[in-house]
Amino acid sequence: MERTGQIEIRVVGKRGNVEISPETYDIKDIISVLQYAENLLFPGAKKERPIISYSIEEGSVKHVLKTALQAVIGFNAILLSIEAQNYSIDFLETPTAKVLESFQESAKKHGIEYKISTSLSGSGSIHIDRDTTFIRSSEVWVDAEFYFYGVVTDFGGKERANIHLDTTQAGILKIAADKTELREYESNPLYKPYGIRASGKQNVETGEIDKTSLRLIEIIDYDRRVDEDYLDRLIKKASESWKGITNANDWLSQNRY
Repeated sequence: MERTGQIEIRVVGKRGNVEISPETYDIKDIISVLQYAENLLFPGAKKERPIISYSIEEGSVKHVLKTALQAVIGFNAILLSIEAQNYSIDFLETPTAKVLESFQESAKKHGIEYKISTSLSGSGSIHIDRDTTFIRSSEVWVDAEFYFYGVVTDFGGKERANIHLDTTQAGILKIAADKTELREYESNPLYKPYGIRASGKQNVETGEIDKTSLRLIEIIDYDRRVDEDYLDRLIKKASESWKGITNANDWLSQNRY
């Protein structure tokens, strides 16, 4: 049986004159914390993540999440790093950083406190209240354009129009769009392969893409079928340049710089 550990998100404070407790804590607040918790633990692709079980306990409200010990150890390292770097979160993946900023915003808006720790001995711990300031440098994020290829799994939306694109490399991407842009697209793209040209933010230091910032520029029709004759012509043309070269690796090493 897989070894497990726990992560605790404790919420302390009042709503009006009523002390927060499991009996006075609204279901919307529980759902919000659970969504945040998944991104804290698994900011990337979630298809292969282990099971996360949940319980709510007294004191004032304790959200207890149990999952694979390896994930808890990794999250504990993040908590220790945040402590060591005086609450700088530049090193975090974007979904994790945004969750902490959401907790910070909630603490300031409602005057409540969040205390996040793990069940490990010597656990890291962070305390978020209305005076907490997480530091994330905007200078490392720049505007960029991207090309993504995959299968369209959703197209439209009543309130916020968007396209869901299932890609091999980046998982499912949610790309915002104007309703007028989608309305003018005549064919039905659902469950068909397409390319998407999109704008968004990219970290200049790590190359990470802020997936929440993606916005549609252009839908690209493309045909994945291979033109064998065209490839044969390219290979024949390129092979002329390799005549007389007996060791391709040595030749590439000599000409790389």
